[in-house]
Amino acid sequence: MEHLMRLAIDAAVKAGKEIMRIYNSPDQDFGIEQKSDKSPVTLADKAAHRCITKHLAPSGIPILSEEGRAVPYERRQTWHRVWIVDPLDGTKEFIKKNGEFTVNIALVEDGNPVLGIIYVPALSELYVGLVGFMANKCTGDGVLNFRSMPFLSREPRPFTVVASRSHMTPETEYYIKLMRKEHGEVQVVSRGSSLKFCIVAEGNADVYPRLAPTMEWDTAAGDAIARAAGRKVVDAETGKPLTYNKPDLHNPSFIVS
Repeated sequence: MEHLMRLAIDAAVKAGKEIMRIYNSPDQDFGIEQKSDKSPVTLADKAAHRCITKHLAPSGIPILSEEGRAVPYERRQTWHRVWIVDPLDGTKEFIKKNGEFTVNIALVEDGNPVLGIIYVPALSELYVGLVGFMANKCTGDGVLNFRSMPFLSREPRPFTVVASRSHMTPETEYYIKLMRKEHGEVQVVSRGSSLKFCIVAEGNADVYPRLAPTMEWDTAAGDAIARAAGRKVVDAETGKPLTYNKPDLHNPSFIVS
């Protein structure tokens, strides 16, 4: 597992360099196209996908990527292990140039996320979660192991909800209203991409409600990191953990807390 973790970290960081090469190019128009679901895709999405698949290929583990070809469930159901990848999560934030985009790589075993890598190229920050063992944030200042930090040993702050910057819904607004009734003062923080998982995982927010459609590659890496940090990621209706490599790759609404 340590070898696979290092392989995934290397893939994420190198994909991040590809993304930033395009992001910082003064004469680059990003090559924005629209996919069938109306979401944008750029040259950076495609470059990161190629980079990650190249670096993960030696593992011999199948790769399920947002920018890869669709694989029928009849074939996928035979996969005991699978990499689930979003080469550029937060494409809208990338286009806006606000820095809130990530590279997401997760290793899933029998439907459960066991390893998560989230790299934030604009900040050179790396989140790593190995479920049952460790959850780290690596920056230029060193390594913070937030799995070992008691969740309540933080600076006093209001109950904090982190929500999507680009996908706020009436359901999420209603959820925040309920939290205000329950907790009084509530602070709402907006972030793009899988950074919302990271903020809850490291203890800087109490809950992330996602009451809107997502795909497995949007969540698998963040789910693993949150679980590794001792947080919960559950179906908003059933309270059960999310599962992956399903026949339908859409996620239900979920809560990270």
